[in-house]
Amino acid sequence: MTKKIVLASNNQGKLKEFYQILSPLGVELHSQSEFDVPEADEPFFSFIENALAKARHASKLTGLPALADDSGICVNALQGAPGVFSARYAGEPKSDLRNNQKLIADLQNKADKSAYYYCVLVLVRSEHDPQPVIADGVWNGEIVASARGENGFGYDPHFWIPSLNKTVAELSAEQKNQLSHRGQALRALFEKLK
Repeated sequence: MTKKIVLASNNQGKLKEFYQILSPLGVELHSQSEFDVPEADEPFFSFIENALAKARHASKLTGLPALADDSGICVNALQGAPGVFSARYAGEPKSDLRNNQKLIADLQNKADKSAYYYCVLVLVRSEHDPQPVIADGVWNGEIVASARGENGFGYDPHFWIPSLNKTVAELSAEQKNQLSHRGQALRALFEKLK
């Protein structure tokens, strides 16, 4: 039986990853844009609070169960920044190129280049679901100054995985989905749903 869920995101990169991971599981995933749902406010300083706000917003406006992701890159030498501000690190309008340029500039005089991608997923069955299902994932790596690779989005060309000797943008979609913070969180979420 197919389960219809609205994804509380308009980010095309995330949508592509979610479709690839969820379609074999019999989940009928719809973007909130199909229902003309505007982006929710993300006023919080934690990933989990922002994801919950986005999921409740999408569920309220569609009447469907909603899945929301809040994720970003956290750089240790920058006390966890960009963190929840990853998509808008260089300001509005959102720009992957400007975000990456700012990150590289901010790290220029820092010896520690370690960082991690973090993702939290929240699934609500309804707007007022008192027991949302929550899962998360972490993917450790390092920031490199020179962009490498053509795949992925966001900070992927600068996020180096030492064990693979590649940036995330050099991985295939299948490799990324298997290893990534988002892939880890999705698998954890569906284990909980079982």
